[in-house]
Amino acid sequence: MHSPPPERLASRRAYAGRIVQLDIDTFRAPSGSILELEIIRHAGAAAVVPLLSPVGAADPSILLIRQYRYAAGGVLWEIPAGVLEPGESPLDCARRELREETGASAESFQHLTTIFTTPGFTDEQIHLFLASGITTGDARPAPDEFMEVQARPMSRVLEMIRDGEIRDGKSIAALLFAAGFRLGL
Repeated sequence: MHSPPPERLASRRAYAGRIVQLDIDTFRAPSGSILELEIIRHAGAAAVVPLLSPVGAADPSILLIRQYRYAAGGVLWEIPAGVLEPGESPLDCARRELREETGASAESFQHLTTIFTTPGFTDEQIHLFLASGITTGDARPAPDEFMEVQARPMSRVLEMIRDGEIRDGKSIAALLFAAGFRLGL
């Protein structure tokens, strides 16, 4: 059975911040009922799995970031990522974030997939990429970013996901997607 898509009837901006906006939307649900929902609007982001080893390596090395995250109450293991700037393509954002957060550049970027982070309350989407042909350099993180870059073999990265050491959702999705569908691990 096919339902009609929800119809937005009204939207009121409750908050506008530097990174997110909070709207209160009134909409007609597929059932026909009228509902109100808080929606966090977000410009979107890009994240990249930096592959240090040649494509096809048995246990390729990946660049990871250990980053302090206030909202998470501590340090998380992540892949390089950041918010899309106005008019910036996801690919350009992935290139920029890789360079800023790790100092690396890549010869090749391959789009893996695009995910909704938390579709119950936000429209944020993150575009996930695999980067190869990496040349390392000096990182230039933003003043509010506190991180260190470390290389790990993919076998260890997968153990870190399994053991709960890597808990960042975008990183887990990108790393598992890359391992299973692009690297054949």
